[in-house]
Amino acid sequence: MTNPRVRKIADRIQVIVAEMLERRIKDPRLGFVTVTDVRVTGDSQQASIFYTVLGAEEELASTAAALESAKGVIRSEVAKQLGMRIVPTLTFIPDALPESARALDEVLARARQQDEEVAARRVEAYAGDADPYKKPRAAADELDDEDDADLDPDLDLDPDLEPGGEDDRA
Repeated sequence: MTNPRVRKIADRIQVIVAEMLERRIKDPRLGFVTVTDVRVTGDSQQASIFYTVLGAEEELASTAAALESAKGVIRSEVAKQLGMRIVPTLTFIPDALPESARALDEVLARARQQDEEVAARRVEAYAGDADPYKKPRAAADELDDEDDADLDPDLDLDPDLEPGGEDDRA
């Protein structure tokens, strides 16, 4: 429906049908109906009216029967309010949006449950040390000083140092 005129006709039909269902159609079989969308063909000959019904399958079936029986009254009101020479033929189609939304919610809930199961089974173990980062030099020197207290002070640990204690490396 790229034609703006056709889109305006579809929007107007949606408003007219919704008002008719709310105010003028008094069929006891008619449930809580919401007109979700109207699609009109490019030549304005056919109008598909999509609707949803709050309730179970039996409410949907009884509402479909009520809409089929009231189709003539609704079409005559659409013709009267639109003022067009040729009035589109109305076809009521139950909208599949609630079922697809429900199915999508179930898929998302199942995915969320699987994510939680994977997170529960996850073991956080590191490939190397628990703390792979080097410690600051001052902290390492304090540890070395404590370890040096156990060593013999006359023992020279660095072979490159001369007995005088100075390093010849430049």
